[in-house]
Amino acid sequence: MLAVTAHDHVPPGPVAVLANPTAGRGRHRGLLPGILERLAAAGRPVELLRARTPEEAEAACHAAVTGGAGALVAVGGDGTMHRALQAVAGTDVPFGPVPAGTGNDFAVDTGFPADPTAAVEVITAALAAGRARPVDLARLSRPGEADRWFGAVLAAGFDAIVNERANRMRWPRGPRRYDLAIVVELARLRPRRYRLVLDGVAQEVDAVLVAVGNTASYGGGMRICPDADPHDGLLDVVVGGRFDRRTLMRVKPQIYRGTHVTHPLARVYRARTVELSAEGITTYADGERSLDLPVTVTAVPAALRLLR
Repeated sequence: MLAVTAHDHVPPGPVAVLANPTAGRGRHRGLLPGILERLAAAGRPVELLRARTPEEAEAACHAAVTGGAGALVAVGGDGTMHRALQAVAGTDVPFGPVPAGTGNDFAVDTGFPADPTAAVEVITAALAAGRARPVDLARLSRPGEADRWFGAVLAAGFDAIVNERANRMRWPRGPRRYDLAIVVELARLRPRRYRLVLDGVAQEVDAVLVAVGNTASYGGGMRICPDADPHDGLLDVVVGGRFDRRTLMRVKPQIYRGTHVTHPLARVYRARTVELSAEGITTYADGERSLDLPVTVTAVPAALRLLR
């Protein structure tokens, strides 16, 4: 891993920009020309990456980084950021997140303004000054699979199960599909048996909610891991135990404030390495479908350089 400091220079090369026009249901689409113009004011060429699918977006980011880009900027929500992170993690190419999605947790939790125009100003100023600041990422591993990176939170409990259900549904469209998936999975709610190995110390727990956080929030401001700090070299693990349906629905709104961790059935752990296993769970990292359990999550200090 590269050793980086807050004063490392931005390498030469153009600024590659990944933009998701459908992020935030398209409400920020008209901002893109102004964003590109503002970034160009930092004195570097700006290249807009072309991609029609998330997979193409990730491939385009990798190609830009290996092709000599001096920086990568992503315009979108957490899913867009997640795709871009795969290309810049562990490199000296700095990253600028412009929050323009329905969920902008990674950008906001790492200190960028929630307003996309204001975030671009921060990024442009950092580019002009040659300034990049280190921040931790989490590396996700599973035997036989390529490693993945995430910046915010890995969901491996009820929320991941709901996402998996919603992704399998063809009706209804839009947010109602997710709402219906919640209803279906609440009816099927049961604690799952998880095996956790935290820095080599193993335990088994029956749980409904399991989240591993590099930062505090997921799902557009839900502070599932409220004390997670992306500069401490550690992961926060929040486990919600044998919640029944009524208790879970009563606790769920508290996640926005981060007060759910005070519930008697909740536990918070902190570790550098987390091994997590359970039957029949597909994880979601930064809101994106990721690896099936079992997985190993490792905190990687200063894995990313942010244009701040």
